[in-house]
Amino acid sequence: MSKYTLNAVARDVSGKGASRRLRRLENLVPGIVYGGKKKPASITLKHNELIRLLQEEAFYASVLTLDIEGKEELVVLKDLQRHPARDEIVHLDLLRVSKTKKFKKTIPLHFLNVEAANAVKNEGGKVTHNVTEIEVSCLPANLPEFLEVDMMNVEMGQVVHLSDIVMPKGVESVELSHGASHDQAVASISKPKGLAEDDEAPAEEAPAAE
Repeated sequence: MSKYTLNAVARDVSGKGASRRLRRLENLVPGIVYGGKKKPASITLKHNELIRLLQEEAFYASVLTLDIEGKEELVVLKDLQRHPARDEIVHLDLLRVSKTKKFKKTIPLHFLNVEAANAVKNEGGKVTHNVTEIEVSCLPANLPEFLEVDMMNVEMGQVVHLSDIVMPKGVESVELSHGASHDQAVASISKPKGLAEDDEAPAEEAPAAE
């Protein structure tokens, strides 16, 4: 189920001072894992290993195997804090998930055929992305790494909504679960304002010669 494994060590010390020492002296990242029927647990992870994993987009939207000194459990990345000036992870939160219970996770959208769409390629349209990720609900085994939005047949002036996205089996949009009024716009193709005005402006007649 999981193609990513996080190797962690239980952490006994807490507090900002202790966390700074871990990052500065031992190149470790403090974190916490919570959820399920277990108590929250403080952990540390190797900074270099974490940085390498974070370079892969799929890591953010995957079920992860957390190995704490030989004991494994399934988790997802819930929150990540980065240093404002350096390429450094300050802290991360992990949420436990169960194989038999649905959970919510934010998934990125991949927009396909943007340049190949007729409204863009031949009519000069411009694609606007209203959202680039959406929240879904599913079992861990059904969690997709991303969702595709195909723009190929989208016409000029047309809006793509959440309901137009093809969901994999067992995956549900959290927003749409609240009703049709939550069917928000995802993307659209429109003609640039300047071009639209030029196309619609009537041709001016030449002044009559005196």
